[in-house]
Amino acid sequence: IKLNLSFYLSPYYKRFCTFLLNLFPLGRKLQANAEGDSEELVDPPKVEEKLGAVPHGLSTDSDVAKREAESMSRKTLRSSAEKFEFQAEVSRLMDIIINSLYSNKDIFLRELISNASDALDKIRFLSLTDKEVLGEGDDAKLEIQIKLDKEKKILSIRDRGIGMTKEDLIKNLGTIAKSGTSAFVEKMQTSGDLNLIGQFGVGFYSVYLVADYVEVISKHNDDKQYVWESKADGAFAISEDSWNEPLGRGTEIRLHLRDEAGEYLDEIKLKDLVKKYSEFINFPIYLWASKEVDVEVPADEDESSDEEESSESSSSEEEGEDDDSEKREDEKKPKTKKVKETTYEWELLNDVKAIWLRSPKEVTDEEYAKFYKSLAKDFSDEKPMSWSHFNAEGDVEFKAVLFVPPKAPHDLYESYYNNKKSNLKLYVRRVFISDEFDELLPKYLNFLMGLVDSDTLPLNVSREMLQQHSSLKTIKKKLIRKALDMIRKIADEDPDESTDKAKKDVEASNEDDEKKGQYTKFWNEFGKSIKLGIIEDAANRNRLAKLLRFESTKSDGKLTSLDQYISRMRSGQKDIFYITGTSKEQLEKSPFLERLIKKNYEVILLTDPVDEYLMQYLMDYEDKKFQNVSKEGLKLGKDSKDKELKESFKELTKWWKGALASENVDDVKISNRLAESPCVVVTSKYGWSSNMERIMQSQTLSDASKQAYMRGKRVLEINARHPIIKELRERVVKDPEDESVKQTAQLMYQTALMESGFISSDPKEFATRIYDSVKSSLNVSPDAAIEEEEEAEEVEVESTTKEGDDSAKDEAEADTEAHDFKDEL
Repeated sequence: IKLNLSFYLSPYYKRFCTFLLNLFPLGRKLQANAEGDSEELVDPPKVEEKLGAVPHGLSTDSDVAKREAESMSRKTLRSSAEKFEFQAEVSRLMDIIINSLYSNKDIFLRELISNASDALDKIRFLSLTDKEVLGEGDDAKLEIQIKLDKEKKILSIRDRGIGMTKEDLIKNLGTIAKSGTSAFVEKMQTSGDLNLIGQFGVGFYSVYLVADYVEVISKHNDDKQYVWESKADGAFAISEDSWNEPLGRGTEIRLHLRDEAGEYLDEIKLKDLVKKYSEFINFPIYLWASKEVDVEVPADEDESSDEEESSESSSSEEEGEDDDSEKREDEKKPKTKKVKETTYEWELLNDVKAIWLRSPKEVTDEEYAKFYKSLAKDFSDEKPMSWSHFNAEGDVEFKAVLFVPPKAPHDLYESYYNNKKSNLKLYVRRVFISDEFDELLPKYLNFLMGLVDSDTLPLNVSREMLQQHSSLKTIKKKLIRKALDMIRKIADEDPDESTDKAKKDVEASNEDDEKKGQYTKFWNEFGKSIKLGIIEDAANRNRLAKLLRFESTKSDGKLTSLDQYISRMRSGQKDIFYITGTSKEQLEKSPFLERLIKKNYEVILLTDPVDEYLMQYLMDYEDKKFQNVSKEGLKLGKDSKDKELKESFKELTKWWKGALASENVDDVKISNRLAESPCVVVTSKYGWSSNMERIMQSQTLSDASKQAYMRGKRVLEINARHPIIKELRERVVKDPEDESVKQTAQLMYQTALMESGFISSDPKEFATRIYDSVKSSLNVSPDAAIEEEEEAEEVEVESTTKEGDDSAKDEAEADTEAHDFKDEL
């Protein structure tokens, strides 16, 4: 039968599933042939060269495979043991695991500790109804032990779990699942989930990533102690153990490490792996670790005599009898010295408890703070701003703990869209899986620290990447809702956020000082993330909008929310007014605010560059529209004199629009937003504001030619009540062709353009008009010429003379040095 699989293996679910579906029918056919002719040995077909290899660096070449085969051939199975052959599918699976499947070899320790934890869970469950199964003494200790033998290159992992009988060793380590291939295929076809890890024991075979020979010593209460051994060459052997130390109960796995896996004989490396992957396992994990201690040992006779001589020579003759008596007593004591000695003892590696498994009511604030410091590796004295500990039930069950850090990382927004690492760690049954995914939290919430622990989360075969599964979407929705509730809680508990003055006074006397000003601190650290969330997360836009904070013309330097703004709105006000710019001080002096402030309207001041993008997505809030006061469409109520003003200034506006034809001005109108300034330039409602135009022009890769269509149409609004505008109207009525009036109109437009925040397209022309205006005010003739500068020819002569003097001086100094040298000779 020819095996033809024309695809490569990747860690994704569908491709691996297809591989197994094509593989298993072949296995059943081989088994059928074997049953029909028991005497004839059917060799399992070989996996084709580089089958399933991932391109670009993960494939195993023939030379590497050859070296691995030679390395494994050094070990020999015991001749007295009973020999077995792996199930055909397992043999192929091990080849795949060793050569292609796992990209990170470190996970073998995670898999072995996870299996040991499962074995301890089983014996603990049985002990609830029968306490005698635990035994006595050390057998009753439910723990995991890791030991190293650097000389023999052996790494041992031992647990005092339920153990395995001889039949269990054959079924669990020689086949996929206890019921063999049929149960595996049935499970895959009915559920559609390739959830191998944990159910079918595939994780055990990851030991061959680092070992070329493996021994599994196991003792079950119902059977003798047996040894399972294999070189992953298609066969394994089982024999009754009569030479190893009796385990009492449990399992010990001995890995005879490959030459290239020597790093796993380092204690520091193993400690780091346990801390990373298995820190929150329910059972204690111990490492037989070495440490140096100072030990007193008898000193050599030569050294002691030298010490006596040195002490005698250093003693003076003037010492009294008391000193002599003390010296004699010291001589009677045996001489010792301190030396460094290496000792070994069991070191506990996982002392941090998994607090998320407990009820939130039972965990204290100090325990949460301690757990956060361990999780975030933050050893400062600051506590997290807030946390949320919850259990989710329903279609998907999981436990989670989320923290708001006290400070934002310095590079939180520098690599916002390029950073794929999340601060949310994923655990399955308290075993760390990964923190390099963003499927569970959106990017704008990446500043949160925490973990998610699920017993039922479906994973792919290598536990290294999550599949796009419907349960992930459910978990993501719940996490986002809980995260936003946690942030909202910071604001609700902050006395400074209260709008009721009486309530604020009561809370100020009773509330803990730690909660005062906490939301302002949060906003200063992570406020930009909330704004990015409104841009990116349309489903939660309204909930995020409640978390927004700004400064306004009435906030007295403090932050205000949209709800507080609406509570202060004037009667009849339908829009929420805002303005964008570079700084609060600049915006407060803006001509756009003159009439709004005069009429007691509140305006939100936006100074963050991201605010321009934010307001493009935040169109309304609580049925209130947002209105940029620097754009057209501003309505401040009706004025009975508006029509009269438009008619009286109709000639001026029409003339001015014609005079500014070259400036791309769309219209000239009477303004309803000016009080003191003569004129201002506004943009169209759906075009770029002056601030947005400045931001886009400052982009590194911006293209001015492609930005022209996004620029808003510019409209010059004039203050009909201003004396300059009135005088200009009179001049235009008298002589529309007066060049000085046209120059004045141009100068006023360019000045208004700059005051409105725009960048002048021709600063030289603007400066020339300013200087001409200054000349006129100083009664300087426009034709006055600039005085010519006289040529200074003597400069060159002086420099030449100076050079001559310098050269003469150098020659004199050289002659003097020569005479001094001769005198010395």
